[in-house]
Amino acid sequence: MLQQLHQHTFANGLTLIGERMDHVRSATFYAMIPAGYTHEPEAQRGLAGIVAELLSRGAGSRTSMELALELDNLGADRGESPGLFNLTCYAGTLARNLPQVLELYADVLLRAHLPEDEVDPARELALQELQSLDDSPSEMVMLELKRRNYPAPINRNSYGTPESLAAITPASVKNYYSEHFRPQGAIISVAGNIDFPALVEQIGTLFGEWSGVAPAASALVSATRESGHIHKETQQVQIALAFPSAPFDSPDFYQARGAIGILSGGMSARLFTEVREKRGLCYSVSASYDSVKDHASVVCHAGTSVDRAQETLDVTMQELRKLKEGIAQDEVDRVKASLKTSLIMQQESTSSRAGSMASDWFHLGRSGTIDEIQTAIDALTPKSILEYLERYPVRDVIAVTIGPKPLVIPE
Repeated sequence: MLQQLHQHTFANGLTLIGERMDHVRSATFYAMIPAGYTHEPEAQRGLAGIVAELLSRGAGSRTSMELALELDNLGADRGESPGLFNLTCYAGTLARNLPQVLELYADVLLRAHLPEDEVDPARELALQELQSLDDSPSEMVMLELKRRNYPAPINRNSYGTPESLAAITPASVKNYYSEHFRPQGAIISVAGNIDFPALVEQIGTLFGEWSGVAPAASALVSATRESGHIHKETQQVQIALAFPSAPFDSPDFYQARGAIGILSGGMSARLFTEVREKRGLCYSVSASYDSVKDHASVVCHAGTSVDRAQETLDVTMQELRKLKEGIAQDEVDRVKASLKTSLIMQQESTSSRAGSMASDWFHLGRSGTIDEIQTAIDALTPKSILEYLERYPVRDVIAVTIGPKPLVIPE
């Protein structure tokens, strides 16, 4: 199938990416605005989340209820959320309804009301989400690992603190929106049954007078990368590990994904088989690839009982280090099949394609084609993954644990 991928950059710096998908009748748009939580003032952490919460509560000439009703009538599956670098809005609908949805979201992105009387309720929701971390130690341990693993401010999370949330005012919400919702660096991606020239014309009309450059995020401050323990009298222990890997724009990216797939790509993967099934050490164990712009890590998580926690950590580390000793062809074949399945599913989802194109453009300055991805997956071999492991061995590991007592990290 011929891929119909297009790109246009407007004079104000806004980038539009589009892919026509002839086999669907829907379309999804993503807008990535340089207003993520790396841009928040330190004293007002959580501000981007409150802005995202208030974005669709009235815009342009429409009240909150009127805007919601029009989007509902268009069948728009939609949402707004803050990310590390960007605040993202998305909406999926029937392709014939896309022009009307874009008109509504032009108001959201350029003329949101951000009602002052709804800042306090939005803050209360944010505080409840923050407090819910006490009931989710698995998420808490991963957030603490991120804080220790990456330099500031890319080690932040979206929650903020009780003190920083309390410092957010209606004026600071409006100022953040005014300063950061700018076209320079913003990305709109659309995938589906679209006419790209017509899309360029409409986006140019809707956003042509948008102007300005958002302030840059704070400069990075070197990470300490120290292991740590959070004391909590629980019956279960949470273990999180991280060590460096190839960044998203590296030629080794798919080799890194291949190595992760062998470790943690389903019930036949090594961590599940060796740590959970054969030894019964834990109820959950996994490894994943985590990339934050120019930084990337292999991240592992395990949840286990107090009496088996140290052995779980020891065996997990053992399996991580054992990977470089040899990889079987059938393991690589399984990983390739899994990656290709994800790729095919992405081709069939306008939401996945729109999100992937926007992410690629932000990280790489271009959108990768399906053929490129297919070629990279096909090129995976035991030898190429082992060569990646030579370049990125298991070293400089840090660990964070939550439980009654700290664990000993194997040398």
